[in-house]
Amino acid sequence: MNTATRKNTLAVVLLAAAMLCGGCLFGGKKQAAAPVAGTSAEPDKVLYETAMTDIGKGRHTIARLTLQTLINSYPDSEYLAKAKLAVCESYYKEGGTSGFTQAAAECKDFITFFPFLEEAAYAQNLIAMSHYRRMEKPDRDRTQARLAEQEFQELLLKYANSKYAAEGEQRLREIQEVLAEGDFRIGRFYYLKDTPNGYRASIFRLADVADRYPLYSQADKTLWMLGDSLQKMEKSQMAAKYFERIVKDYPLSPLVEDSKERLTKLGVPIPQPDPNALARMQKEANMPRESRSLTKRALGLMRVGPDVSSAARVGPPNMTPPTEAPAESLVANQNLMVATTTPASNGSQPVVVPTDPSSATPASNQPAAGTSASSATPPAAESNTAASSQPAQKGEKEVKENQKIKESSSKRKTGLRKIIPW
Repeated sequence: MNTATRKNTLAVVLLAAAMLCGGCLFGGKKQAAAPVAGTSAEPDKVLYETAMTDIGKGRHTIARLTLQTLINSYPDSEYLAKAKLAVCESYYKEGGTSGFTQAAAECKDFITFFPFLEEAAYAQNLIAMSHYRRMEKPDRDRTQARLAEQEFQELLLKYANSKYAAEGEQRLREIQEVLAEGDFRIGRFYYLKDTPNGYRASIFRLADVADRYPLYSQADKTLWMLGDSLQKMEKSQMAAKYFERIVKDYPLSPLVEDSKERLTKLGVPIPQPDPNALARMQKEANMPRESRSLTKRALGLMRVGPDVSSAARVGPPNMTPPTEAPAESLVANQNLMVATTTPASNGSQPVVVPTDPSSATPASNQPAAGTSASSATPPAAESNTAASSQPAQKGEKEVKENQKIKESSSKRKTGLRKIIPW
């Protein structure tokens, strides 16, 4: 090949290379630019949608990490409130003791930062439901039930017009059924003892149930036990009030006729049934109820949570906070019992002994302020006190002598019997 041919071949190769390079520089596809915040890419929206997809598939931990990235990276994003609420939902759907506890805490933070958003009612509902789903049976710890009662009461007070109010009202009835059932069982236990002390203990429990939870399914039985206990303790006027409430507030109860007989024997006029109470009980009787067969009752024993099938479906629940004691039960308890302290013989704390007002010491016999008890005691009382203290001293001497005998007998043991008492 001559020199001219070589030059032509080299020129063709260089021309082809130049065309290929030109196509790479000018004719190829342009690379996409990186997304910038605020453009059509909307990375905060992408993060939120990705997290919600993970929550739907049960990947709660990954979803919360994505949501936290959104919250930290885009503090002015329009998805900030939604992201915080999604964190609450993630913990709630995860469930368990830890999940429900974290859900309640996160929802409280959401309400603190966004109190005027419509989603605040949903957050309050999640708080109440977090405690509701941890509620235990009536005879067990009732801490979660009381917290759920408070949170649902707050939901109904703050967000009465929200779409969660109707369901929250029914949940509150169910919670108060469980709380009332726990106190009712304790009160009935003491009532069945059929002793004066048992009646007193029963009244302390049942009076609060009758005043705080009028929608309780066993409210008429509660009033009956209260009236019967007071009547057996010769408190006829107070007993008549509870029999009157059965006739007036629970006109469809099977205990109405017995209550009327008690009122007639006590010489108290029989009241007329309350029309509103009668309408409520008639509507309650027509509400559909789930049939409780023997199999369902047996399976209910294995259930962790309480059975709320007997809770009321009609009527407003009690909206009074549980810290505020009912005035009626306080007056009844104060009229029924007077607490007197007796010093303990072993030097420990004094014991409070409930006594009947009729047997309590009159106010005129109490020592005046600034005077000692011995100076205010009448001479006859002093002689009785001295006489009653002598048997007590004799009893203490006998106990000391018995202790000395035991000590001397233990000292006489030798060898193996000294090591093994028997």
